[in-house]
Amino acid sequence: MAKPQISYTCQNCGAHSTKWAGQCDGCGEWNTLQEEAPLSSGPGKALKGGRGRKLALTDLSAKEAPPPRTASGMDELDRVLGGGLVPASAILVGGDPGIGKSTLLLQAAAKFAHAGLKTFYISGEEASAQVRLRAARLGLTDAPVQLATETSLRDIMTTLDEERPDLVIIDSVQTMWSDNVDSAPGSVSQVRATAQELTTFAKRRGAAVILVGHVTKEGQIAGPRVVEHMVDTVLYFEGERGHQFRILRSVKNRFGPADEIGVFEMTGGGLAEVLNPSALFLSERGEPAPGSVVFAGIEGTRPVLVEFQALVAPTPHSQPRRTVVGWDGGRLAMILAVLESRCGIPFAGLDVYLNVAGGLKVSEPAADLAVAAAILSAREDVAVPAECVVFGEISLSGALRPVGQTENRLKEAAKLGFSSAIAPAGGKIRGRDGMSLREMPDLTAVVGEVFGAG
Repeated sequence: MAKPQISYTCQNCGAHSTKWAGQCDGCGEWNTLQEEAPLSSGPGKALKGGRGRKLALTDLSAKEAPPPRTASGMDELDRVLGGGLVPASAILVGGDPGIGKSTLLLQAAAKFAHAGLKTFYISGEEASAQVRLRAARLGLTDAPVQLATETSLRDIMTTLDEERPDLVIIDSVQTMWSDNVDSAPGSVSQVRATAQELTTFAKRRGAAVILVGHVTKEGQIAGPRVVEHMVDTVLYFEGERGHQFRILRSVKNRFGPADEIGVFEMTGGGLAEVLNPSALFLSERGEPAPGSVVFAGIEGTRPVLVEFQALVAPTPHSQPRRTVVGWDGGRLAMILAVLESRCGIPFAGLDVYLNVAGGLKVSEPAADLAVAAAILSAREDVAVPAECVVFGEISLSGALRPVGQTENRLKEAAKLGFSSAIAPAGGKIRGRDGMSLREMPDLTAVVGEVFGAG
């Protein structure tokens, strides 16, 4: 028999290698490659055991009822899930340590249990007494949630097969271990095998399974990316330690829209829902000041208004600093290059600092014009009017490109008391909701008409 080839797997990103190396070629981390037993290569030349059954085929015009959903009563959580919890679905929740994943899921477990679902909460990181203390602090001791602390996958699967729950929460998948995989708990092989077994159980028994996953230093869920492909929904729980806001973001959802967000506020009694995040993100905004611009953005299907803050100051160093919090640093460098090349506004010898207020992370290209307006406002020491919102995408030529859902952005701004907006020209706008809209063809027009710079 041929000797099985030794395989080495990175414990940080899941990359495979046929030989050991000090540094992983996939993610660049050091001392993360570990030898792991190879997985089965499957059957040989032909499948054994005779022929299988014939599949039932349907055409694309066949109508099928949408999957039933169970609403938790937490509107922000139900929004991110696409309207509620779907039976036989597998959900992966990731987030930084201490961000509040266990608190959120314990509150969700109590809500679903009160809604009539037979709910199991299995913790592999904390003792039962710790979970009960958290439940007492959150006022959830009367919730009919069944609690267990176990890391053996074999014992967990035996219990689930006998008890037949409707919802299972595993906290966390990195602490579970399968005795038929020759590697340590938390390794790539163990995480893959555990996730596969629990996802198969969800599809076989019709129960919903929620897996908690650790994240790496880069903010990605630790372990192989194949785990994210196994599950139906991938959620990230985000937030800055210095802010009380927490964002539950859907990056993959087979039963609803992706990029949807739910906003929560961390309080002494647990996570409280924020039904109007725009008002919350702008609650601490004072008098109009140079460098402060309100951006009308879209997160999933929800319009959200958030404040961009910029500071431009002379630098004593030969290399100016470009510091960004809550936005893409590469895109900031692009906007600075466009301002300098197309509008003639130099930033040599100037430090540029950009911050998204409230701890929200914005990735939408429509924020380009708001960022440029905040930087210009800080550089020219000219405040943008307090009643004005800004949105639009900037191209490398300096032209402004229209963005989608303009009506929803204007409607949300009007609801919060804003009366004017600066946006790209050429957008298809049906209603303005009483807003005074200033349409700009390119970035040069914004620089000249709004700031008088250049």
